[in-house]
Amino acid sequence: MIKDTLDSAHIHSAQAKNFAAMVLENSHAGPVLVNFWSEKAGPCLRQYPILDKLIYHYSGRLLLVNVDADSEVRITKEYGISSVPTLKLFRHGQIIESLHGYQSEADLQKMLDQHVSQESDNALAQAIKRYAEGEHAQAYEMIAEAIVSDPVNPRLPLALCKLLKHEGRYQEAISLISNLPPDIARNRELVELQNQLEFFSIAASVSDSDTLEQRAAESADDLELKKQLSSYYVVQQNYARALATLAEIIEIERDFDEEYARKAMLKIFSLLATDDELIGQYRPLLRQYKH
Repeated sequence: MIKDTLDSAHIHSAQAKNFAAMVLENSHAGPVLVNFWSEKAGPCLRQYPILDKLIYHYSGRLLLVNVDADSEVRITKEYGISSVPTLKLFRHGQIIESLHGYQSEADLQKMLDQHVSQESDNALAQAIKRYAEGEHAQAYEMIAEAIVSDPVNPRLPLALCKLLKHEGRYQEAISLISNLPPDIARNRELVELQNQLEFFSIAASVSDSDTLEQRAAESADDLELKKQLSSYYVVQQNYARALATLAEIIEIERDFDEEYARKAMLKIFSLLATDDELIGQYRPLLRQYKH
């Protein structure tokens, strides 16, 4: 039997009536791990002692919410739970990780360590404070030292790259992300930042957007200009015009620069909400790349 809420201040059960408050609202304060389980499933019963141990390990930095899949059909249907155990990690009201089936302690902790605050986050906070005070070199040094001591915390390189982006050092930030271990480089926020940095890097040489737009209009077949212009639009968060410009590239030469337009469109999609109408509008255009 899964332990009830009395055993730990950081372990709770949720029903449909309190799921939003227990999970979604609490996830704005810190990560919430939802354990969809069933008393009838042996893997769920083997999984729980590991979850209990990890909750103790994180000492209040992670909240565990158990949902009985047999009785809470409304919740399981809403979140598409087709098998148990299923674990979903929530942060800021959104699902950021999903795991299906029994997870070993090592694999589960490896995933959680990327999202649960670590001691190295304290060093990061101090470094950001130093940066705000104008001690930029020391701040960079402190973050670099923190990365060496805690190489699995993705928030450290993320913060470092954001500072580099703030200073316009886009290629340095791109290079840093490219050289991270694969498990860290796949972090959702780092992937999104890398996509942004690539557009910023291309658009960095734009000094006069009106002139660039005029030149692109006058030289309709100059795809390098269109590439630069689309990146400029992304930097301005004008995603509609960016995608329209990339569509023009595809219409003229779909294989231009190793299918740059297709890859750029996918990167823009990653910056948009999953239900954004622009994705539905432009995704069919990518089908012509299928051979």
